Amino acid sequence: MADTPARPSGAPHARHESLRARWRQTVEQVRATAEPDPGPYAEDLLARWSEPQRRYHTADHLDAVLGHLDALAAHADDIESVRLAAWFHDAVYRPDRSENEERSAHLAERALAELGVDPGRTAEVARLVRLTVGHDPVAGDHNGETLCDADLAVLGGTPQQYAAYAAAVREEYGFVPDDAFRAGRADVLRRLLDLPRLFRTPLGHDRWELLARRNLTTELELLTA
Repeated sequence: MADTPARPSGAPHARHESLRARWRQTVEQVRATAEPDPGPYAEDLLARWSEPQRRYHTADHLDAVLGHLDALAAHADDIESVRLAAWFHDAVYRPDRSENEERSAHLAERALAELGVDPGRTAEVARLVRLTVGHDPVAGDHNGETLCDADLAVLGGTPQQYAAYAAAVREEYGFVPDDAFRAGRADVLRRLLDLPRLFRTPLGHDRWELLARRNLTTELELLTA
């Protein structure tokens, strides 16, 4: 895979072993050949998800999204494509840049082609990655609805979980002055709250919608007080 970052030093996160197994299983289910070995691609992706600038968009977030996809799988038309999109959706992540999703989609296109995934599925994965820019899939886009709900599920956590998420996001943007961060973050929260539905899958809506709106509204009030 191109543009491989330096590997983080020290022992890998304990979660990484199960993520490696999940990656291999997904890749093996979507292609007809056994080569090339998907293992090095897992290492590249996990290194990306472990970069030092990340505080929220980490391997823990990837693991959480994959777990939510397990719960939402029945809604998707092609859950394996959605799982692949989860792996790539924040694979390129620099909080000071705006083209992360596009670069992540390009990474998916290159890597999946090298792995022997068929062009149609590869294109679908890249489309789904790009969709996470706005988390606003069109009605009936079951794959997009499933991925976006899994990615946004953190918004529907307990107040304590949400507070930890919000604090981690602030850490990622530690280079931004407080006033500018508060204004920018408030705009993001307002855009989310203006969506008719945050969660498009029936299960996601039932499980997370009310809690997420309460959490978002509370954070917005704190930011604008």
